[in-house]
Amino acid sequence: MQSFNIVLATLVAYLIGSLSFAVIVSRLMGLRDPRTYGSNNPGATNVLRSGNKVAALLTLLLDAVKGYLPTLWAVHYGGPLGIGEGGAALVGLAAFVGHLFPVFFRFQGGKGVATAAGVLLGLDPWLGLGTLATWVIIAVFFRYSSLASLVAAVFAPFFQLLGWGAGPVLGAVIVMSMLLVWRHAANIRKLIEGKESKIGQKAAAPAAAAASTAVHPHAKPHAKSHTRKGR
Repeated sequence: MQSFNIVLATLVAYLIGSLSFAVIVSRLMGLRDPRTYGSNNPGATNVLRSGNKVAALLTLLLDAVKGYLPTLWAVHYGGPLGIGEGGAALVGLAAFVGHLFPVFFRFQGGKGVATAAGVLLGLDPWLGLGTLATWVIIAVFFRYSSLASLVAAVFAPFFQLLGWGAGPVLGAVIVMSMLLVWRHAANIRKLIEGKESKIGQKAAAPAAAAASTAVHPHAKPHAKSHTRKGR
C-alpha cells in the first residue's frame, strides 16, 4: 500500500508539473506563444521578452508553485501514507520532470528553473532560499538569467550536502541540477560566444527582421536597371 501511495503521489506531481504556465498565461492574456520567439523556451524569462511583465511574473510564480505544493504536501502530510523523505524527494523530482517534459504539451517543456526553486523550497525552506539567493546575486551582477541558473544549479547540491548531509534528497537535487545544466546547453554556447540575451531584453520582431533581409536582394537589380538606361 505504501508503494502504491508513493507511485500515485509521484504521478500526480508529474501531471501538475506538466501544466506549462508560460503557454497557458500567454494564451489567456492574448500574447504570442513563448515557444515561437526569443529562446523558444516556455519559461518566465522568455515571456518577459514579450514586454509583458505581469505575464512573466505570473508565469514565474505559477511555475514555482507547481513544484512547491506537491513537494510540501509530501514532506508534511505524506508520512501517514508511507511517503517518507525518499518519497517526498521523488515527488518533487516528478514535478520538475513534468515541467521539462509535459504530457499536455507534447513533452516540449521549459528549463525548469522556477519549478526547481519551488521544489527546493518545499523540501527545505533554507535550501530553497540559499539557492535563490545564489541566483539573485549572479543575476544582479551579470544580468544573465541562464548564468544565474547554472551557478545556482551547481551550488544547490553542495548546500544540501553541507547543511543536511547525504541521502535521498541529495540524490534528487543532483538529478535536478544535472537536468538543468543539460537543458541550458544552448545557453552555455551562447554565453561562450557572447550572444546570450540579458534579462529583460525584448525579442526581435519577426516581421521587422524579415523586412530588413528583404530590402537588400532588390537593391542590386534596381541599380542594374539604371545602368542599362544610361547606356
